[in-house]
Amino acid sequence: MEPESGEPEEAMLESEMFVKSEEVKSEEAILQPWQVLQEPIMELQRMNFTGKQDEKTAAEDKEDEDVSETKEEMDNKLAEEMISTDAIDLSSDPTNEPISLNSHTSPPETTESDTEDIRKLTKTPSFGKTVRFMEIEAVEERDSSVDTLFPDFETEEWTTTSFEELFLADDWKVITDDRLLKKKVLQASPENALTPAWGQEVTLKMQGVLEDRTVVEKDCKLVFVIGEGDVNQALEECAISMKQGEIALLLADSQYTYGHLGREPDIPAWAPLLYQLQLLDFREKPDPLSLPIPDRIRIGNQKRERGNFYFQREEYSMAAQAYCMALDMLTTHAYDSQSCATEEEEEEVNDYRVKCLNNLAAAQLKLGQFDEALHTSQDVLFLDPQNVKALFRKGKLLSDKGEYEEAMEILKKALKLEPSTKAIHAELSKLVKRQSGENETQNWQAKPAQMFGENIAPFLTPPPKKKPFGISWKFLLGALVVALGSLVTSVVLTARN
Repeated sequence: MEPESGEPEEAMLESEMFVKSEEVKSEEAILQPWQVLQEPIMELQRMNFTGKQDEKTAAEDKEDEDVSETKEEMDNKLAEEMISTDAIDLSSDPTNEPISLNSHTSPPETTESDTEDIRKLTKTPSFGKTVRFMEIEAVEERDSSVDTLFPDFETEEWTTTSFEELFLADDWKVITDDRLLKKKVLQASPENALTPAWGQEVTLKMQGVLEDRTVVEKDCKLVFVIGEGDVNQALEECAISMKQGEIALLLADSQYTYGHLGREPDIPAWAPLLYQLQLLDFREKPDPLSLPIPDRIRIGNQKRERGNFYFQREEYSMAAQAYCMALDMLTTHAYDSQSCATEEEEEEVNDYRVKCLNNLAAAQLKLGQFDEALHTSQDVLFLDPQNVKALFRKGKLLSDKGEYEEAMEILKKALKLEPSTKAIHAELSKLVKRQSGENETQNWQAKPAQMFGENIAPFLTPPPKKKPFGISWKFLLGALVVALGSLVTSVVLTARN
């Protein structure tokens, strides 16, 4: 029997057993043999259920104690993460959902029906991670739709055929040399139709499914720029091979979609995807300076969120590229000098630029680009002189370069703004040790040989001195003792004779 929504299955089983037992007791007729055995069995089931409930309660109490004991440690760790070089700002515009982070704390126990409800509320649609972000209401309305976008192309390949058979099929066109990206044209375009080029903006109608035909991506009007990483590589490679109006199936290996990490919560790791695509339109990428300020803010914030998505997947090069494109979009300059931005727009643009620059500096540190990270941190401080993250990064990078005095001033300023941050205290103590070690070595410094011309003999290690040849006094003393012993022995023997 299926449990109702929000009610545990074991609780339902218990209530049913109590109802049945009461019915058996209320009957005045003679009990049948199977009825006589039913009551002890139900009693054992109730005892078993009660024991499970007690164990569950004890486990929950123990978990609460562990959480309360480690609460202070978690707070300290969180404070360090807020200022660490790996920290990344994931806040976003209230109208756009940020990319969710995976929580490391264990969630409370819930039933299967509660878990399904939570997933429906927290699930991020696939097009929420592309360049086109919609309002929350529009996202929920589109995601809840179960109608297919291509009702006239419900082919066997799309509905039932296994992915292994599709990869081995010969009537599919190979897009890449490794044969991991293939497409099959369902409706061809006219011969004179054009194909998009790299860097152009395309509009696709698409839906994607897993091998069990679970729909994980769906958008009737997906807009992105080819080559900017707004979508996965499979969609970019296929879009550039399609003609306007063409409808095709696209079979993509996980290497061209979401790889070994997958995409929480709907796409598992190493999962290939099957797409239905139609190229609706394409055009040249719009110039940011020709767009209104609100559109620049919206697109720039979407690029930043895409960079956060790559940063969480540890694809730092792609993350840095996305942050740079977001910075190119987040500008208030215009061709027309009369169309100036308002103070509110200027403040909002600067706020998003600070977030992008901080995230870009974090990605550059991960890539080992320390000089670029220092320059990026200075750009942050130009817009926000009190930004603690930028102060900490700049002070740490200067300390690593040996510029201790300037690093000390910057780290002291950061500590004054956030005196409770342990990371700043640790970096300051490390800096003091470095300074003390440098002062000890300043008394003696090796001088280059060029200052003395060709005479570098004083700096060469002298050869070891040879010991003068001679007889050791220990050898002489031993010989004297032996001579005296032999003399005494001869005297004794002579006296006896």
